[in-house]
Amino acid sequence: MKLLRYTLYVFAGLLLLASAAFGFLYFHTPNTAPARTITVRMERDRIERGRYLFRLGDCDGCHSERDFSRFGGPVVETGRGRGNVLPFNDLPGRIVAANITPDVETGIGSWTDGEKIRAIREGVDRDGRALFPMMPYGFYRYMSDDDVECLVAYLNSLKPVKNALPRTAVRFPVSMLMKFAPEPAGPVKAPDRRNPRVYGEYLVTVAGCMDCHTPFEKGKLDLTMKFAGGRAFEASGLKVVSANITPHAETGIGKWDFARFQQRFRAYQPYVHEGSPKVGPEKFTVMPWLNLSQLPDEDLAAIFEYLNSQTPVDQLVKKAKFQRASLE
Repeated sequence: MKLLRYTLYVFAGLLLLASAAFGFLYFHTPNTAPARTITVRMERDRIERGRYLFRLGDCDGCHSERDFSRFGGPVVETGRGRGNVLPFNDLPGRIVAANITPDVETGIGSWTDGEKIRAIREGVDRDGRALFPMMPYGFYRYMSDDDVECLVAYLNSLKPVKNALPRTAVRFPVSMLMKFAPEPAGPVKAPDRRNPRVYGEYLVTVAGCMDCHTPFEKGKLDLTMKFAGGRAFEASGLKVVSANITPHAETGIGKWDFARFQQRFRAYQPYVHEGSPKVGPEKFTVMPWLNLSQLPDEDLAAIFEYLNSQTPVDQLVKKAKFQRASLE
């Protein structure tokens, strides 16, 4: 009898603990700061800087309509920023990249500039709800105050596109856990552009290079393999694996000089100006070659110097990056 009573007490305690934990997760709200009261300056040079940052961060990759029958999935200009339901496999529910054009009804035209800045760097919408962290606000939080203002100026300059989208619907328990991802960014100073390694780190961070080029295991990046590649991306039955970009001499880019690194990006510039060629699924890529091919030499050189300062990791990634993914 005593054993039964003890068992019931333990069971009741565990049930109470589980209920308390669920309640904590359910009612928890993201750690947020008030949106800044600011109206960004709509000056030509600032809008152009914002356009550069939009390309560097590959915002088109998720938020714009793209023509995937052509290499690199060039943007369909009438659908820039319109938003999309993301097609990637293994997402925990329906993940929607929002319409970020100034359309008042279906975009962010009614948002304040401070709310846009907070969403970009801190990962919450105008109502303080957590954005799914596939939106790389964990990296954008290091974007300087001036740069994020320029980015918002560019967003404000986009043509409004009316495109109603369903809401993101994340499955439990990710829907609860993602509430802990946002956090206030605070003031962020601009990097010292006179120091190539420091500026290179800034560019690599804003571009999210580590996110794609680091193995992703058990829901998080394996930082012991930082930049070593091997992360797989699957969409619409296609699969591609990121490259090792550490300075390892045999399996990374350790034997590359800057001229080779530069040419790897510049090779795609003609596609920007003349149009990407029609391609088959063997050319599937998530690397934003069309955007990055337009980076200035100074920035490519800074990125190259920063990558070469990283720890070499010996990881051979198969050269045949295209595979037909299983649909089963």
